[in-house]
Amino acid sequence: MQTISFSDKLQRFILNWFFLMLVWIMFTSTFAVQEVVIGAIVTMFISLMSISMFTCCTLKLLSPVRIFWMLYYFVVFLIALVKANLDVARRVLSPSLPINPGVVKFKTKLTTNYSKMVLANSITLTPGTLTIDVIDDTFYIHWIDVTTTDPEKAFTEIAESFEKVLLKIF
Repeated sequence: MQTISFSDKLQRFILNWFFLMLVWIMFTSTFAVQEVVIGAIVTMFISLMSISMFTCCTLKLLSPVRIFWMLYYFVVFLIALVKANLDVARRVLSPSLPINPGVVKFKTKLTTNYSKMVLANSITLTPGTLTIDVIDDTFYIHWIDVTTTDPEKAFTEIAESFEKVLLKIF
């Protein structure tokens, strides 16, 4: 089991607390003193209790360069989402269009479990694809219209645009 230094634990706590406070403020929609104080106490307690379970990253994640790449990833994801939605809508509205469902696999260069989880969720959230399993660095994807069974070509069509940006973030 990996030992986590005090500095990393502190950074994880601060990062977790920061994001939980953002969620608290979004849900309460107010900056009233009593709401912020209660939110700070509640989110601090949750952050302390969940340091080892839910936090994967340290404060390095909040560097300006990484924040830029996160915003860029959001744009890349939105573009892929719109394209996939239009493709699936076209298939639904024109039932004569052929589909060729199947499972493809490919390998990723991502190394952290968190980055693999983000990639898997991005693939699943894009209509027409569904992440079935991730084993080590191999992804198994159900694809609504398999155009190739070659792992490298499948990777290029399904996940390459996501992975390029994720490699810069994580």
